[in-house]
Amino acid sequence: MDWKLRMKDELTPSAELVLPLQNVEDTEQLGAALATALSDGLVVFLLGDLGAGKTCLVRGALRELGYSGAVKSPTYTLLEEYSVAGREIIHFDLYRLSDPEELDLIGIRDYFNGKNCCFVEWPQRGQGYLPAEDVQIQISLEGDGRLARITSNSESGKMLLKSIQTELCQES
Repeated sequence: MDWKLRMKDELTPSAELVLPLQNVEDTEQLGAALATALSDGLVVFLLGDLGAGKTCLVRGALRELGYSGAVKSPTYTLLEEYSVAGREIIHFDLYRLSDPEELDLIGIRDYFNGKNCCFVEWPQRGQGYLPAEDVQIQISLEGDGRLARITSNSESGKMLLKSIQTELCQES
C-alpha cells in the first residue's frame, strides 16, 4: 500500500498527518497503527460525515489489540466499553445527543479518568462537557476514497502521530 504521508509541518504539538484511505482495509489499518501507540488517558476525537469510516477506524484499533467480538457504532447507546489487552477502551458516538447536558446523566466525567482510552465520534455535540482532545482525526471524502487528517493537540498526541507515521512507513 502506498500511504504517501504528508506532514503539514514538523511534529509540534499541533502537527498534522494527512493520509489517503482507498478502502475499508486502509481505514482499519490506520486504526491498527493507532492502537500500537495508545497511551493511558488518550482522548481521540473522530470527525466526519455519516458513513465516513469513524467506527471502522475504531474497529481496526480494537482488532489490533486482540478484540474479536462485534464492534458496532454506539449511536443509540451513546457508548460502548471494551476491555482488551489490559486497556479500557471507551467508544462514544454523540450523534443522537439532543443536549450536551445529557452527558451528565451517563456520568461522562467518570470515563475521562486518565486511564481509559476514549474515542469520541461527533464531539462537537458534547461541547463543554468533554475534555480537550489529544488527537483529532477528520475523515472526509476524497475522490473514490477518503482522506484522514490527524492533528495532535498535546504531547501525547504528538507521540501518537510519530508512532503512526513510523508504523505506516514500515508497512509501505
